[in-house]
Amino acid sequence: MRSAKAPTDNRRMTTRLQTAIVAIAIGLVVPAAARTLARSEGPDTLSAGRILTLDDALTLVFTENPTVKALAYEEHAAAQERRAAIGLRMPQIGLTGAYAYLSKDLGFDFNNLKAPFGDVAGKLLPLVPDALRPELTGYVEQLTGADWFVELQNRSVGFVGGEVSLPIWLGGKINAANRAAAINEQTVGEQGRQTRNALVSELVERYFGLALSMQVIEVRRQVVEGVRRHLADAEALERNGMIARSERLYVEFKLAEAERDLSDARLQWQTVSAALDNTLGLDADWRPLTAMFLLEGLEPLSYFQELALDCNPLLRQAGLKYRLAEEGVKVQRADFLPQVAAVGGGTLYNYQVSGLAPRWAVGVGVRIKLFDGLSREYRYSAARATVRRVGELQTQAAREIAVLVEQLYNELTNCRNRMRSIGASLTFAESYLRMKEAAFREGMATSTELIDAELDLAGVRIERLRNAYDYDCRLARLLEAAGISDAFAAYARRVDARIVLFDKNQ
Repeated sequence: MRSAKAPTDNRRMTTRLQTAIVAIAIGLVVPAAARTLARSEGPDTLSAGRILTLDDALTLVFTENPTVKALAYEEHAAAQERRAAIGLRMPQIGLTGAYAYLSKDLGFDFNNLKAPFGDVAGKLLPLVPDALRPELTGYVEQLTGADWFVELQNRSVGFVGGEVSLPIWLGGKINAANRAAAINEQTVGEQGRQTRNALVSELVERYFGLALSMQVIEVRRQVVEGVRRHLADAEALERNGMIARSERLYVEFKLAEAERDLSDARLQWQTVSAALDNTLGLDADWRPLTAMFLLEGLEPLSYFQELALDCNPLLRQAGLKYRLAEEGVKVQRADFLPQVAAVGGGTLYNYQVSGLAPRWAVGVGVRIKLFDGLSREYRYSAARATVRRVGELQTQAAREIAVLVEQLYNELTNCRNRMRSIGASLTFAESYLRMKEAAFREGMATSTELIDAELDLAGVRIERLRNAYDYDCRLARLLEAAGISDAFAAYARRVDARIVLFDKNQ
């Protein structure tokens, strides 16, 4: 009996071992497949993907963003325009070459005088001694037989020459043009600073927006997992007749609602991730490492208002436009003054050019405009009106920037104050959930009450995250208005910067 039973036991052990191996394999494969599916829908953890710090993101923006690259070309073009204006002070040197074939040679034709000359010679020759008469007669015949056309310029002519002109005094137009070019270069630089500051604010919005969406996904995922556990408990309790069917349906309703919120959070993550790719100029599965934060303290409002008056790119552009308008007045005023220039030229090579033509010439020219239909007067008046208009716009811009700074500063204060009340609500929600969990284990609370407690806690956590996100975005906009957006990373590293995470109540 023992010998017959042993093979049977061995086969049973083998079957059990195979079953265990299959179960282990299923236990390993199914969760892996589930994680793969979750990654296709959205991030299932906060660490997967390419880690990106805020400093690295700023570096990428300033090196890879197409807008920043376009700004570099624009600034280079403005610098070249300024250098081009310097050339107005320099002499203008040119090289000229020409060839012409005229209809006839240029000169004086004296052939009509040959007949009178012959008559006079014929009358005078008899008076000449006989010894000299033959020789003189030969000379007369040679002269009357020759062509009496004196050529001054051959019909085929060509030359290569150079010319130089040097402005001596143009009424101040050259100085005004150089100053205007320098102002334009500075204006382009301030426009670049404005665009870069706006990109920093955009990056903060999208970088922390991605961090917010990922943490919201984690909160929503934990809620879904918790509701699923409660649904399993509710189904078991319903089968045992311990709860009514309506309670189980309520749990199913909350599960569907939680899954919908999780799906919406994943869609939001995809949208913000694409927006961050666009800002950075690179496509990747980014995972923000720098957490959202709140500052315990902030400089007074007057500090940022003074910075805005000195550093805001828009106000600086307004000041540069005022200076440019003043240069426009000087340009129009120059039309009332004489213009003096030195000119010169010379021939470097000539082909059959008459020797009577000068080889070089120099001189000074003066031009004075006496009357042009009052156009100068009207343009000068318009330029002065432009100066006054730009001055008023500059004053208005300064007031609007001051109001914007105050508004953003007050919103930051509200976010910081709101965080205190949210912290108290979070502490209460965590304690209330623990109480309901303990009561549920003792049978003193229903699954419905427990689910509501979990949903309340999730809502408070998300509200806290969104409040931190609003704070960081408004801080970036405040620094942009103050003209110091590049200081945002330093604010994030300050000692009093308190990080905000969904699972930590600091």
